[in-house]
Amino acid sequence: MDLQLTNKTALVTGSTAGIGLAIAQRLAAEGAHLVLTGRTEARLAEAKAAILQRTPAAAVRGVAVDFGDVAQIDALLKAVPAVDILVNNVGIFEPKPFADIPDADWLRFFEVNVLSGVRLARQYFPQMLDQGWGRILFISSESGLQIPAEMIHCGTTKTAQLAVARGLAELTKGTAVTVNSLLPGPTASEGVEEFLKKLAGEGKTRAEAEHAFFRDARPSSLLQRFITVEEIADTAAYLVSPLAAATNGAAVRADGGVVRSI
Repeated sequence: MDLQLTNKTALVTGSTAGIGLAIAQRLAAEGAHLVLTGRTEARLAEAKAAILQRTPAAAVRGVAVDFGDVAQIDALLKAVPAVDILVNNVGIFEPKPFADIPDADWLRFFEVNVLSGVRLARQYFPQMLDQGWGRILFISSESGLQIPAEMIHCGTTKTAQLAVARGLAELTKGTAVTVNSLLPGPTASEGVEEFLKKLAGEGKTRAEAEHAFFRDARPSSLLQRFITVEEIADTAAYLVSPLAAATNGAAVRADGGVVRSI
């Protein structure tokens, strides 16, 4: 299927690994011009090399930015003044007992997970309306619907992303601009693989650790395995394409059936 993304400029935040890199790779394969972001030049170089290995003719560049630093976000907006597609993927997570989460952690999670997308959309969204076409996609999580007890602060920020996306979508009436959220379920990203390695180090194989996770932590999963980053990227690529014109203001689940609702 041709997703009609050739020569569209796409900015994918947090795109040096995991879901972000997989989305960037998928968009590059579809002919989009990619802008990657990561915290270091070294990680950006590795991500760019990975994309060019798969798609040698890809147009791709990177901008180093820490999304917890407003000054660095401002520098990104100056370096990339306009885009056709914005994928707000950057995010942080950390399991921590609720009583042990200080104000500083709450603020840090909102800075990175919520305000990063708000700050980028504040520049790019009006431009998309002016040019008559655009796509904004927030990579949220099923944790935004089912707040995980082990990291309430993270889940709360994922819910906030859904609210921002829906609010922006209300401003697109009668246009060819869409704003949606994508809700991955448990996904085999870089962080999850490290988590599984730790469990495996306690005497379990990776397969045993994965089985135990879905038995004990996510028993409602219908998939009963970690989703691959490529599976999330396929859904994301469709949602930011012209083919998804009728999907707007939606919270699209790619959660493996974890959420028990219609």
